[in-house]
Amino acid sequence: MVATRNIVLSLLCISVVAPIVLYTDRLSTFKYPSAEQEFIGDVTALAVSAADSGHLNLLPQEISAVLKEPIGVVYTEESSNRKNLPPATNEEGRTKGENPIKLVTDGIKQGNQSSYLEKADITGDTVNGEDAIDVDDNDGRLAKSFHTSDQASETMATKQEQESTKSSSKVEKKGPILSETNKHNDETPCDARVRQLKDQLIQAKVFLSLQAVKNNPHLTRELRLRVKEVSRTLGDASKDSDLPRNVNERMKAMEQSLMKGRQIQNDCASAVKKLRAMLHSTEEQLRVHKKQALFLTQLTAKTLPKGLHCLPLRLTTEYYNLNTSQQQFPNQEKLEDPRLYHYAIFSDNILATAVVVNSTIAHAKDASKHVFHIVTDRLNYAAMRMWFLANPPGKATIQVENIEDFTWLNSSYSPVLKQLGSPSMIDYYFKSHRATSDSNLKFRNPKYLSILNHLRFYLPEIFPKLNKVLFLDDDIVVQKDLTGLWSTDLKGNVNGAVETCGESFHRFDRYLNFSNPLIRKNFDPHACGWAYGMNVFDLVEWKRQNITEVYHNWQKLNHDRQLWKLGTLPPGLITFWKRTFPLNRSWHVLGLGYNPNVNQKDIERAAVIHYNGNMKPWLEISIPKFRGYWAKYVDYDLVYLRECNINP
Repeated sequence: MVATRNIVLSLLCISVVAPIVLYTDRLSTFKYPSAEQEFIGDVTALAVSAADSGHLNLLPQEISAVLKEPIGVVYTEESSNRKNLPPATNEEGRTKGENPIKLVTDGIKQGNQSSYLEKADITGDTVNGEDAIDVDDNDGRLAKSFHTSDQASETMATKQEQESTKSSSKVEKKGPILSETNKHNDETPCDARVRQLKDQLIQAKVFLSLQAVKNNPHLTRELRLRVKEVSRTLGDASKDSDLPRNVNERMKAMEQSLMKGRQIQNDCASAVKKLRAMLHSTEEQLRVHKKQALFLTQLTAKTLPKGLHCLPLRLTTEYYNLNTSQQQFPNQEKLEDPRLYHYAIFSDNILATAVVVNSTIAHAKDASKHVFHIVTDRLNYAAMRMWFLANPPGKATIQVENIEDFTWLNSSYSPVLKQLGSPSMIDYYFKSHRATSDSNLKFRNPKYLSILNHLRFYLPEIFPKLNKVLFLDDDIVVQKDLTGLWSTDLKGNVNGAVETCGESFHRFDRYLNFSNPLIRKNFDPHACGWAYGMNVFDLVEWKRQNITEVYHNWQKLNHDRQLWKLGTLPPGLITFWKRTFPLNRSWHVLGLGYNPNVNQKDIERAAVIHYNGNMKPWLEISIPKFRGYWAKYVDYDLVYLRECNINP
């Protein structure tokens, strides 16, 4: 009896639980993509008449006055193929908050629905089912046939497909645009805010100069305050990292003030006119400043730093405190030995001469075979001797001579010496009213008044027993052993030099006056020039070709300075015309005194580097990156340099 009761109860439980389990399992396997199609197919099969359409309106509807587009939805090809269904789905594939009945009635009213879809297509908005039915509800009528509904549904599907394609293309295009934007942001210049601040200052100054803004005292005071703040913030900053932390606040405040100015002064013509006037004024100021900078540079090059003025005075005092025996140099028997390597240096700059000697000895293979012949003026003679007595260059031989002791060098023998002492020459250099008549100020340097500068044309007279001499300027630095120059075959030429025709301004027409028939007849204006500073001279050929007399003849012809300006290079080009042997460029690299772009590799390979130009390495205006090549041969710990406050 009990067993029968248990069986009956079990069957009852199964009959109750089984439908629930089966129904729940079916719901769990319900997939919207296919289920919706079946549901819609069943609904569309019903014969709905116009009279029955009113019942649809009885269904609760969500009221929406504004059509909204789902944000951040990317339509795929799969979703665009589904007719009458919204493309946006959630993670489980279900449509978000959509009513299937509304989707059926979507677009049944052809006139209003079609016009709305066209409007949505033009404006680029995506229309979902709810938004479409809301529009139809406002109209209060529905379509009367399912044929029209199918057409509207197909139309909407086509529109959505087009929208999906457009959206996809927009998304695809957005990728490179964003990457380009990010790339642009990564390449933002380090001085972007500095430039923006400068632009704001210019705009503020323009507004302050306009009459409409001047008539508004409150805005004028505000702009002036902003200009002071931004100028103080900007300071000497050259990049954004140099700006203070409150820079953004200052920029925003200035921008707000500028906006007020734009509201008051909206006439672009006045602003453009003012900007043109400012541009013209700036260009004029730039021209004046360039002229002043050129003049000051020339003035600085002509002057002697205080330390270099102190040094000869200090050395002269020490020299005359020595005994006569202590004032003599050793190895004087080597001075006229033609088998040794002889150098000629003509200078009144003690420190510069010391660098030339020190750098040469530092790279010499055998310093005992090198002889330096130094000629200076009367004022620096004792100081020059004292320097090399106190700082002897190793085993090398030193000779220091006074140009005043060359009694043969007088105005009756040398035309240039006669010209340098003439009243017209002194007037040319020292009369201020004529100082502005010559546009090229470098030719007005008083160094050309010194006979030391012209002594290079009298080498056979100075060294009558020598065969070859290497002439060195005092603004050079030696970086390699130079003994190979004495074995160089000059092929019958007198002068061995490095040519400088790599640039147009180093040709003959830049130094000589080719409007003069005498110059035009004898020389080629496009001939390649060469450099003084490191020249090897064959004194035997010099005497044989009587070069000194050639120099004298041309100097006499140039008594009125009509053939060339003053200096030693123009007469050198003329005197050694067709008598110069071109040396390899690696022997002599020029430009370190005026050109900051000299190739670094050329400098490192060069045997001699030359600081020709106004920016000498011992001046404050020297090019910083080139100064080290010169300064490393100066011992700044020497007592004389410390006493005269000469520092690196």
